[in-house]
Amino acid sequence: MTLLANALCAIRSALFFLGLGLVTIFISLSGILFTWFLPFHIRGRYFVLGNAAIIFLLRVCCGVKTEVHGSLPSDRPFVAMAKHQSQWETFYLQWCLFPVATVVKRELLSIPFFGWALRFMNAIGIDRSNPRSAMRELNAKGLSRLRNNYSLLIFPEGTRTLPGVRGHYARSGASIAIAAGVPVLPIAHNGGLVWPTKSLLIRPGTVTLVIGDAIPSTDRESRELTLEVENWIEGQCAKMPPR
Repeated sequence: MTLLANALCAIRSALFFLGLGLVTIFISLSGILFTWFLPFHIRGRYFVLGNAAIIFLLRVCCGVKTEVHGSLPSDRPFVAMAKHQSQWETFYLQWCLFPVATVVKRELLSIPFFGWALRFMNAIGIDRSNPRSAMRELNAKGLSRLRNNYSLLIFPEGTRTLPGVRGHYARSGASIAIAAGVPVLPIAHNGGLVWPTKSLLIRPGTVTLVIGDAIPSTDRESRELTLEVENWIEGQCAKMPPR
């Protein structure tokens, strides 16, 4: 990009982050004040309006569009396992998959406003420093969410990766799907090309999002199921346009 293009991109990104902060504060405070007494599914629907507003801001301020291939299964709930490249997918998928409970690092739940919104959206915070404890907590809370007809959103790589890089896929998503007897929904995208990990510069472009067919978990082994999901996601990412 030229110097002028980079400068314009920086200005547009700054406007987006200003809007992001305002939306987050407004939705968090108003949601806590006026929806705390409502059932999870109604309360979550209010908070996901914030995600829709953020997606709109990305388009208006930064020129980020989305091209979706595939469709969501009619049968719910399911365990969605998605590629993790940027912050884009956390906002978009929570809106696209609603009602869904996202599995996140426990530390995120302590962030003022942002973490409060995650709690009210039924997010599951786990302690990654203690894998055994994290798995027990995920099983208990995840099964509870699934029983209440909330799908789960899990990023099996655990941390954001650069486009073209394959992270280590944990088996926790497949394990809980098998335990609950629900299918796994693989999701691939190239969001890291417009909003790179650890970057505050958001570039204009079109994110390609591919939703795969639901994969039954009945009579499956977690390692085998995870590998199938991983190969599908990485295969789809390899075929995606550069932006």
